[in-house]
This record gives sequence, C-alpha cells and structure tokens, in this order.
Amino acid sequence: MSLSKKEMEVLVDPLVFNNPIAIQALGVCSALAVTVQLKQAIVMSVSVAFVLVFSSFFLSVLANTGKGIPNKIRMIVELCVIASLVILVDQVLKAVDYDLYKQLSVFVGLIITNCIIMGRAEAFALGNSPKASILDGIGNAGGYAIVLCTVGGLRELLGSGKLLGFRLIPESLYTNLGYENCGLMVLAPGAFVLIGLFIWVQNTLWPAKNN
Repeated sequence: MSLSKKEMEVLVDPLVFNNPIAIQALGVCSALAVTVQLKQAIVMSVSVAFVLVFSSFFLSVLANTGKGIPNKIRMIVELCVIASLVILVDQVLKAVDYDLYKQLSVFVGLIITNCIIMGRAEAFALGNSPKASILDGIGNAGGYAIVLCTVGGLRELLGSGKLLGFRLIPESLYTNLGYENCGLMVLAPGAFVLIGLFIWVQNTLWPAKNN
C-alpha cells in the first residue's frame, strides 16, 4: 500500500514531532500508573492502539456514510464506539492473562476516558477518510507506545534490575560493589522524572517543530 506525502506526515508526525504525551500532554495518567514494569506498558500500549485505530476507522466510516453523524449525538456515538472496543479488550485480557489483568486494575477500563482517543476522534477521524484515520490512529498509538515502553523499561531496569522479568543487572554488582536499585523508579515520582526528561529531550532535538 503506497502512501502519499500527506499520509506519511499523518503517520510520522505523532511518532516524532507531535508526540501525544511529550508534546500534547495527553494520556499522562496511564503513563504514570502502568509503567512500573515493561510488560504492563506493552500491554497497555497494544490495548490503546487497538481501541484508537479501530475507533478512528469506525467513526470515520460513520461520518462519511450518508448524512454522517448528527452533531447533537456526535459525542454519544463516539463514546459508544470507544466503550464497545474497550469492553472487548477488557474481556480478552481478562480471559488470556488474569494476573496481568488484575495488575492493570481499572486502567484498562479507563481507556474509555483517554484523551488521546477522544481527541483524535474529534480532531481527525470525523473529518477525514477511513484510510487517513487509520494512519492517524497508528501514528498516535505508536507515539504513545514509545513513551510508555521507554518509561516502563527504564523504571523496571533501574528499580529492580530486571527487564520483562529477566535479570539484566548482575547479582555481583549488588554483592561486590554495593549497587542498590533506585527505589524512586518504582514510585509515581519516578515516572514523573522520566517523562519530564523525555519532554526535555523532545524539545531539545526538535525545538522548531514544537513551537
């Protein structure tokens, strides 16, 4: 599938220059809550990606079919579509990995209120083609996942010496050199610090794009 220059911009812009967390400051709550471990961050990223891409697609199809979505019930339709997809994700995760489902707690259900999903529906999906809406959903989901997985990986590595449950920092560093895990990384302030650093790097590398 070939993409035009405009479609490539729709896909790449939220990945690099207009990251939904680092630039738009959307979806920050989940970035703080579910990034203690990389596995949780990956599952949340995949869940949000599924809901974001398919909700954007379905809403774009509805908006471009017949007379479109009446303005008076626009947000009700958006919430119905998004909530249906979130319920599907919630039940699948509950059936596949119940322990992880309990670890993520209410945050899977709270995808319904994720500002990225509703924001892309309002700002893009309702006014663009289904193809463009899918690309926009993939781009924004990817930008969200980059931050979540980066923060989750660093928090798990620095906080416990492990990554995806596998020990990467040797035990010898603890016994021979007195190395200690960074307790701050397993707490919410650790996520604040890492996200702040991510925002600083983003604005340092591409200051012109963000003004």
